[in-house]
Amino acid sequence: MDMVKERARTMDFQVIKAELYSGLLADILDEMGYRNQAMHYTIHPLKEDDVVVGRAFTVLATDVYDQPEEPYKLEFQAVDKLSQGDVLVATTNGSICSGFWGELLTTAAMGRGASGAVLDGMSRDTRAIRKLAFPLFLRGTNPLDSKGRTDVIDYQCTIECGGVTVHPGDLIFGDYDGVVVVPADIAEEVVEKAFEKAGAENEVRDAIRNGLSATETWNTYHIL
Repeated sequence: MDMVKERARTMDFQVIKAELYSGLLADILDEMGYRNQAMHYTIHPLKEDDVVVGRAFTVLATDVYDQPEEPYKLEFQAVDKLSQGDVLVATTNGSICSGFWGELLTTAAMGRGASGAVLDGMSRDTRAIRKLAFPLFLRGTNPLDSKGRTDVIDYQCTIECGGVTVHPGDLIFGDYDGVVVVPADIAEEVVEKAFEKAGAENEVRDAIRNGLSATETWNTYHIL
């Protein structure tokens, strides 16, 4: 496979989703000196087997204490601007006072071609969302409407979600082990190295199955 085809393959979100995993990407980021790229463990997939991969579309929300004149205005604008392969990444600044996300927003995001959503807040309508093929990562659930409780104040800006700084366009990868944020300017390099390491891990796995000890494995491959 020539270099052009290989680069196209490595940044194919469906291939990344099928062949890589969060721990592998986190290892590569560690090796490159990026040691705080995994979101807090409380952010987990709504469905255990959900995997999300795509470009970050960031949303900034916060608590409010009065009914807004135009409820959901910026939240709707943000969802309407999603495009194919985007992952909506929303911070509520740790607020859990309402179900910020729900079934109708999920349906709208799917209609725009989004790959999934990651929240450091809460969602509602979870039974309905579970039936949709839309990966959702969140802290928990809350039946209360966000109107007059949590409101979007900006989008496509730098945010902090789950303890990690996220910029628009960063590569997001989430699975059962957690959500990893790969800065956009190194995403291609990280993914290429992850594919290389995945191939090496297959060789290591075979060696262990053939009787190589953990110590011998590490001394030989420096992978474990």
